[in-house]
Amino acid sequence: MTDTSTRPLLPTLDAVAVLAGVSRATVSRVINDSPRVSPEAREAVLSAVAELRYVPNRMARSLVTRRTDTIALVLNEPNTQVFSDPFFASIVRGVSATLADTDLNLVLLTARDEREQQKVGRYARQGHVDGVILMSVHSEDPLPDLLAEAGVPLVLCGRPFGDRPVAFVDADNRGGAAEATAHLAGLGRRRIATVTGPLDMIAGVDRHAGHLEALTAAGLPHRPELVAEGDFTVAGGERAMEQLLAREPDLDAVFVASDPMAFGVLRALRAAGRRVPEDVAVVGFDDAAVAQVCDPPLTTIAQPLADMTPLLTELLLRQIEGVAGPAESRVCRTHLVRRASA
Repeated sequence: MTDTSTRPLLPTLDAVAVLAGVSRATVSRVINDSPRVSPEAREAVLSAVAELRYVPNRMARSLVTRRTDTIALVLNEPNTQVFSDPFFASIVRGVSATLADTDLNLVLLTARDEREQQKVGRYARQGHVDGVILMSVHSEDPLPDLLAEAGVPLVLCGRPFGDRPVAFVDADNRGGAAEATAHLAGLGRRRIATVTGPLDMIAGVDRHAGHLEALTAAGLPHRPELVAEGDFTVAGGERAMEQLLAREPDLDAVFVASDPMAFGVLRALRAAGRRVPEDVAVVGFDDAAVAQVCDPPLTTIAQPLADMTPLLTELLLRQIEGVAGPAESRVCRTHLVRRASA
């Protein structure tokens, strides 16, 4: 049996009240940042808290404020992709860094299938988190509607399907893809293929739409044989490029909807004996770290992640604090980074 007789007692709310010369209720109001406290009383309480090194009981505080000081970052992808895709890793690091100077905690949840999405939905609706940032939404995912209908503060990383009235932060996927394909057309390429992202994800849909828009602007036809769907992975990009080469051996350029897929595309082109950029010019999307170490280094569209991650947190906190409507949105500009592949 452990002897607790010599263990120092933690300071209590009552001890703070006695030292500050105020009531216990006043201390509670100061701790919970209520405006109904005089400046003198607030100063006395804060001085007593510092002197006693009092740490508020988070569980008791949450009963008063109905806040957990915790937000969830939910990723709707298999764990293998979550931890290997540089885009996901960048968002996780960015949100975590944004919260570093606050009292908020971040929990990371994955929802790989509908059963896990329902589980995450119950977890959030039961009040375990103050709000949710939701990434990698697919067209049939139930989670956005589950959370929105329950009134859980919610921000999507990416534009929602079907113009749902949900807050979101996104890169200009359509404009960035159009700039990538226009760059290839400007180099004189005329048989421009594309490896799309998954077309049940809005990033895949928008990047494909931007590619087609640029083909039209350049006076080039939309040819189905020059389109192959990928899955945002290296292996998916390699498979898609093999399909394109089998269907159209004379293609002279390819816009790839993510840098990991572009890495796979370069591998497939090398295996087929195609020189980059002499035979086939390649442009990716993301400006992930892999783009600089590709052979040759990858021309790509840079996503403004340094702008996006603080905005995700800001829009969520505005909802949690009740100072914003539920459907605020921000779209951040992309730009072309020129390297040797195009």
